[in-house]
Amino acid sequence: MVIHKPTGKVEQELILPTRNPKSPHGQFRHVRMTSAGTFLAAHMDLGKVVEYYADGKETWSVLAPSAWAAVRLENGNTLISGNQHCYVREVNAKGEIVWELTQKDVPGIKLFTIQEVSRLANGNTVVCNWCAGGLESKQDWAKTVQVLEVTPDKKLVWALREWTGPADLGPASSLQLLDEPGAAENGDLQR
Repeated sequence: MVIHKPTGKVEQELILPTRNPKSPHGQFRHVRMTSAGTFLAAHMDLGKVVEYYADGKETWSVLAPSAWAAVRLENGNTLISGNQHCYVREVNAKGEIVWELTQKDVPGIKLFTIQEVSRLANGNTVVCNWCAGGLESKQDWAKTVQVLEVTPDKKLVWALREWTGPADLGPASSLQLLDEPGAAENGDLQR
């Protein structure tokens, strides 16, 4: 649904296909409206990312196992995160992978469930690494990295582990970096 926040009026509603309509949790996450007025949906249960016209007709899709999030980048490519398969991919309009980050690219950091990802103005990528589903014991969570940033050549810039005290951030599903240029509410950020 597209909802006009000041009035609460539903301006548009799309019914998207799902594998199991009775089980909404695993269907899709982070459906976003693009600057072109289309909708980009990460269909977690269908293993693909689909772009829909405003009338709900499909205009583009790409296979993406366990897709958690997808965002259209300024260069026209699409950045996709796969939660159960632990990847971040940038694909072009043909669906070809032009950049990918996987476990082998960050050997000192265990990737559990990659959720939201953001492409920064400087070209780096920030990755949310949610561990709650991958570790049975909460005591083991403190050993994990919640968020990391990598360069286009996959060099680690920083990794955040903040599990103690009043700043305990818990498992990281999404974030918003406040020092990026632009305003999130205007769709200026690549997230």
